[in-house]
Amino acid sequence: MTRDARLQQSAKDHLWMHFTRHSTYLEPSGHDVPVIVRGEGAYIYDSNGKRYLDALAGLFVNQLGHGRKDLVEAAAKQAGDLAFFPLWSYAHPTAIELAEKVASYAPGDLNRVFFTSGGGEAVESAWKLAKNYFKLTGKPMKHKVISRAIAYHGTTQGALSITGLPGLKAQFEPLVPSTFRVPNTNFYRAPIHQDDPEAFGRWAADQIEVAILNEGAETVCAVFLEPVQNAGGCFPPPPGYFQRVREICDKYDVLLVSDEVICAFGRLGTMFGAEKFDYQPDIITCAKGITSGYAPLGAMIASDRLFEPFASGDAMFAHGYTFGGHPVSTAVALANLKAFEDEGVLEHVRANEEAFRLTLDKLSSLPIVGDIRGAGYFYGIELVKDKATKETFDDDESERLLRGFLSKALFDAGLYCRADDRGDPVIQLSPPLICDQSHFDEIHQVLDSVLTEASDHL
Repeated sequence: MTRDARLQQSAKDHLWMHFTRHSTYLEPSGHDVPVIVRGEGAYIYDSNGKRYLDALAGLFVNQLGHGRKDLVEAAAKQAGDLAFFPLWSYAHPTAIELAEKVASYAPGDLNRVFFTSGGGEAVESAWKLAKNYFKLTGKPMKHKVISRAIAYHGTTQGALSITGLPGLKAQFEPLVPSTFRVPNTNFYRAPIHQDDPEAFGRWAADQIEVAILNEGAETVCAVFLEPVQNAGGCFPPPPGYFQRVREICDKYDVLLVSDEVICAFGRLGTMFGAEKFDYQPDIITCAKGITSGYAPLGAMIASDRLFEPFASGDAMFAHGYTFGGHPVSTAVALANLKAFEDEGVLEHVRANEEAFRLTLDKLSSLPIVGDIRGAGYFYGIELVKDKATKETFDDDESERLLRGFLSKALFDAGLYCRADDRGDPVIQLSPPLICDQSHFDEIHQVLDSVLTEASDHL
C-alpha cells in the first residue's frame, strides 16, 4: 500500500475532522479525504500534486501566504531558546515584546494584552472580564451580553452562547444563559429603509438600545460585534452604525467588544477593523492573522479602565490558558508583524482592494448572483434563486447547491474557498493579503465558470 493510500485509510478510520460530515467520505460511494501536503505563496497542493488557489487563507488566517521561511525560522529559534513557559505570574521576552507591539497598534487606550490560544478563547476571556469588571466596580448585576443574528463568535460554551446561529447551538443546549440577539447589518435584505443605508444603520444600531432597555441596563455588561460580520456572508457596517453603537454603550455603561478574530491584522487593510470604521471599542478580541497561521495564538486587548481594578490590592483576574502566549507562538507573531511593516502589507491591501472588488463585481451579471459585499480582502457572494425578487433557496435546494455541487466543483476547479449556508447561501472569499490582480482574475475565472454551471445545473 502506498503512503497516500495509507493516509487515506487512516484518515477515514481515525481522524475526527472539524465541522465535517464524515458520511461524505465513509459511505460506499464516498469521496477521498482531500489531503493537503504543502503550500507556497497563495497556493496549496494536495497529496496528488494538484495545485489550488487558497482563496480563503486557510480559514481567514494565512495573511502572508504559505511557505514563509522567516516565520518558520522564528519558531525554530525560539523553540531552541525556550520551547514553553506559562504566563501564570511569570513572563518571557516574546510575550512582553508582542504585548507592547499589539498595544501600539490598538486604538485609544487599549493597552493591556491578555494572550489566549485562539479566537474562541479570546471571546470567552472578554465576557469573563466584562462580568468580573462590573462586579469589582459596584455593578454586580451586569452580566448579560447582546450580539447579532447569524453572527458566529466561537464554539466553546460561552462563545457559542453569544453566537447567533441556532443551527449550531441546538445540539449543545442548554448553554450559558443571558445572551440576546439584535438584527445584523445585511443591507441586501434590510427589513426597513431599503433605499437608505445610513437610515438602516441607525435603525439597526438603535435595536441594541431597545434590547438593553428590554433587559434592563443594570443587567447588560457587553455588546459583541464584528467590524464586518462573517457568518451570513460578510456584512459591512452601514455609515454611522458603529458611531451610534458607541453612543448607546456609553449611555448605559455597556462595554463594546469588537470581535476581530477575522478582521484584525490586515484583512480589511488596517491593523484592526475598528480603525477601518472609526470607532473606539473597550475590548478587541483577535487571533488567526496575528501569526498568519504559523502557530496558534489569540488575544484579548483591553482598555486601561478595565485593567484598573486589578492593578492594586489582592484583586486577580482568575482566568488563563496553559498555552496562551506560548513562547514559540509569540515569537512567530513578532516575525509576522515585522513582515507586515517591512513589506507594506497594509498598504498593499489598500492599494488593491478596489481592484479585488471590481473583479468580483463582474460576477454580478450571473443570474445566480444576488449580492457581492465585503471590504478589504474579505467578501461574500450571496446566491439567489431569483435575482429580481431576491428569492433565496429553500433548505433542500441549498443542500443540493452547496454540498451537492458547488463545494466539490470549486475545489475540483482548483479554487479553495467556502460555500456556506449559515444564513442565506453564500460563497466566501478571504485570500492571502499578498494576492494581486493575477490571483483576482484566477478567482473570477473559476467562479464565473462554476457558477454558470450551477445555474444550468439548477
